Amino acid sequence: MIDQEDRIIKINIEDEMKSSYIDYSMSVIVSRALPDVRDGFKPVHRRILFGMSGLGNTPDKPHKKSARIVGEVLGKYHPHGDSSVYFAMVRLAQEWNMRYTLIDGQGNMGSVDGDSPAAMRYTEARLNRLAEEMLRDIDKDTVDFQLNFDDTLSEPTVLPSRIPNLLINGSSGIAVGMATNMAPHNLTECINGIIAYIDNRDIDIKGLMKYIKAPDFPTGAYIYGYKGVEDAFETGRGRVVMRGKADIESGKTHDKIVITEIPYLVNKAALIKNIADLVADKKIEGISNVNDESDRRGMRIVVDIKRDGNANVVLNKLYKFTALESSFSVNNIALVNGKPELLNLKQLISYFVDHRHDVVTRRTQFELRKAEERAHILEGLIIASDNIDVVISIIRSSSSPQTAIQSLMERFELSEIQARAIVEMRLRQLTGLEQDKLRSEYEEIQKLIARLNEILNNEDVLMQVIKDELIEIREKYGDERRSEIIFSAEEMSMEDFYSDDEMIITISHLGYIKRTPLAEFHTQNRGGVGAKGTDTREEDFVEYIYPATMHNYMLLFTKKGKCYWLHVYEIPEGTKNSKGRAIQNLLNIDPDDSVTAFVRVDNLTDEEYINSNYLIFCTEQGIIKKTQLEAYSRPRQNGVNAITIKEGDQVISVRLTNGNQHIILANRNGRAIRFDENDVRPMGRTATGVKGMTLDDDGEDIVIGMICMSPQSENSILVVSEQGYGKRTKLNDEDGEPIYRITRRGGKGVKTLNITEKTGKLVAIKSVTEDNDLMIINKSGITIRMNISDIRIMGRATQGVRLINLEKRNDQIASVCKVDSEDTDDEIVELDKKEEIETFDVQYQDVDVEVDDDQEPLDDQDLDNDLE
Repeated sequence: MIDQEDRIIKINIEDEMKSSYIDYSMSVIVSRALPDVRDGFKPVHRRILFGMSGLGNTPDKPHKKSARIVGEVLGKYHPHGDSSVYFAMVRLAQEWNMRYTLIDGQGNMGSVDGDSPAAMRYTEARLNRLAEEMLRDIDKDTVDFQLNFDDTLSEPTVLPSRIPNLLINGSSGIAVGMATNMAPHNLTECINGIIAYIDNRDIDIKGLMKYIKAPDFPTGAYIYGYKGVEDAFETGRGRVVMRGKADIESGKTHDKIVITEIPYLVNKAALIKNIADLVADKKIEGISNVNDESDRRGMRIVVDIKRDGNANVVLNKLYKFTALESSFSVNNIALVNGKPELLNLKQLISYFVDHRHDVVTRRTQFELRKAEERAHILEGLIIASDNIDVVISIIRSSSSPQTAIQSLMERFELSEIQARAIVEMRLRQLTGLEQDKLRSEYEEIQKLIARLNEILNNEDVLMQVIKDELIEIREKYGDERRSEIIFSAEEMSMEDFYSDDEMIITISHLGYIKRTPLAEFHTQNRGGVGAKGTDTREEDFVEYIYPATMHNYMLLFTKKGKCYWLHVYEIPEGTKNSKGRAIQNLLNIDPDDSVTAFVRVDNLTDEEYINSNYLIFCTEQGIIKKTQLEAYSRPRQNGVNAITIKEGDQVISVRLTNGNQHIILANRNGRAIRFDENDVRPMGRTATGVKGMTLDDDGEDIVIGMICMSPQSENSILVVSEQGYGKRTKLNDEDGEPIYRITRRGGKGVKTLNITEKTGKLVAIKSVTEDNDLMIINKSGITIRMNISDIRIMGRATQGVRLINLEKRNDQIASVCKVDSEDTDDEIVELDKKEEIETFDVQYQDVDVEVDDDQEPLDDQDLDNDLE
């Protein structure tokens, strides 16, 4: 009796765990999860097709119950769960999963909405024509066979596949420590690429990509961008971006987005639910309804857009936030000689060609062997027919068939096979017609043998056979691409999510900023009291208002001379009455600094544009600086120094010019100076500048604004005083003579508004046209909007007319802005419910006309007082 201790083998648990796990890993990798590079199948798919072929479940016969097929595969080849076999079989029949289906299913085989197929007892299936091409010649010793799980039957280790299945249908699977995810491609393109490879084995991947453009997904849609495709073809790994196909249909009341194709592997029902959830959560606005109108004619998802919605913006948001834009991560790992390898496009093609070379060679050898065997028999039959009387005599005189065979072998020097064929020959073959057929068949067999030998002995002929068979497949099953390629696609920018609407940017005295749609501000008659514009803290008021559009790129300049970059859509949106958000929360601005000006720029990457335009800076103390826009074209998060400011001064205005404009500066005391911008030479980004205007010596005078105009501009110059008076004046008279005299920079200028106690000091100067509207915001937060055309043109030194009635409020103007006019009836916007609206008749004030003050002479020393 064996001792108990001798029956126990002690092993190291670490070694056992390592060994067992490696065995398990290799089993999963080789026998379950990864496809073979030759036929593109995992074992379960290979067994399904082979089992159905064995059942006679071919396209020319009726469908069989799926349960019958699953039972056949389970019982003979695949001893796993029935559901794994059934679902693998069903997937081969799903048109939205397989670019080229291999099984013809009947019944509920699932749907693109993610519905499960019906139970296997309800559905039926059979092989389709393309699957037959994968099995063709399997009975001609073209592939190796192995014993099944119980060693009772044989199954193929690979299918002889005439089609490049791994390329056209792709594959996916998760093994241990690795995974595969291969995209489907177009059959016609793949075969063209394979033929190109056969013709030129040195062709590179770029050359192959002339034939195989990109993956071709069964659900169509767009391939958005080509970089990922190139990476996948060249390295075996890449990220292919897919976009659903959607069109915008314009209706009488509202627009619709109609989605007709969705990205590969996207669940249609889940996509629709996701859209509905995003609308409910208000993450996507502008959608009123989503309907699935798909039917047997095709997919159709209809997204109804609200009347005030922008269909293009909504579509871009759908691409951004839903699976309407998805990516397919290519990872071309397949089994090569039983080992997993990462493969590029050329390797995938070369291994398939090698497989076909092997299959055709083995098939030809098999057919040659069969042909030679038949020729050998025919030679014996022909000898017998030529000596038929002797043969009959020998057979009649023999005591047994074996004796007859032996006698014939000795008499005519035949082989046993030939002699046996003669003995078994039927009497009808003794007729003359049958003897002629024997000789004709022998001649054909000899030609076939010669042809087969040529194939085996000549590599070019063998490769031509492979090409001819591929061309036959292409002609029978090839089709057009379904996935359209958008080669020049770029990453989606944030601008795609916002329509380019007109906005009003408001910045308060304490540094709160917001954007408000221009449409919220309606036009009023001149002389009205205005409407409540912004709720601000008592000590705060709106100081600056600017028009812009959502896609504008803004350069923001602070009073200390720093420049920051911001898109309009990055500014928080607020209503007319909202306070806005502190600029310090949007930009890295010093606590004691504030934004005083910005310039709208459409594009900072156009070199011609940024090198041919300039920024003109103006400070409170009358300093002017001119710098090329290129110096401010590289955004930085913390901003850059835009101008060096002397103590006690600050930036009040920045303008974009083309280098050929006239500059007009106005001071608080109602004077203005006009000079050519070429009087200011271009300087570096951090330069200080030169003197633009000499201020009065009262200690309170400052420059309040700057405008830049073409020398012959038809625009008029609008000036507004702090008590609500204003007027327009032409730059030049009807004869083209300057109303504002052109002088050299650095002077005191001429009178532009007659400043009185009634008008108050000058607060704004603007260049306007008849098509503009004027927006005024008071320190109390009241806003008024009026047509510029309502403000008549007057002489340069006049007092002007009342633009806004401030007497009832004891208020002053804080900021003035011009905007494009809108086609709307004049109306007064409601104030808060607590306030009562008062209207006033329009009354022109008395106008005092004064003679122009002569400009004081300018010393050369002052002119050259550059402060750079």
